[in-house]
Amino acid sequence: MKTVTTFFGCLILVASLAAYAQTPPAATPEASAGTHRYIIERTFKPGSLDGLDAALKAKVNANNSKYDVHWLMSYANAQKTKTFCVYEAPNEAAIRQAAAANGLPVDSITEVPVTLLPK
Repeated sequence: MKTVTTFFGCLILVASLAAYAQTPPAATPEASAGTHRYIIERTFKPGSLDGLDAALKAKVNANNSKYDVHWLMSYANAQKTKTFCVYEAPNEAAIRQAAAANGLPVDSITEVPVTLLPK
């Protein structure tokens, strides 16, 4: 099961990076040359993401901005118990601080400085 989960996670990571490379989000005014791109893996209890609405997203983004952290996009499994989130931040510590401020779990953080395109 762990092998399947790892394979699925890698597959989602590759797909998310390809999607990000093909349609990159607009640069935010706060982003600087010292900004790095990360994939954050999170595990949630079933039903935890059901209340994710515009107001909650705005609160997360406001807290993130205090740490110069920018949430670009996220992918979730069908059960909405696992997410893979693409962030820009000055460093891993800033991501962990923002996650703590938002009460979000962090399973792993991987810096992804290289974009690989399918063509």
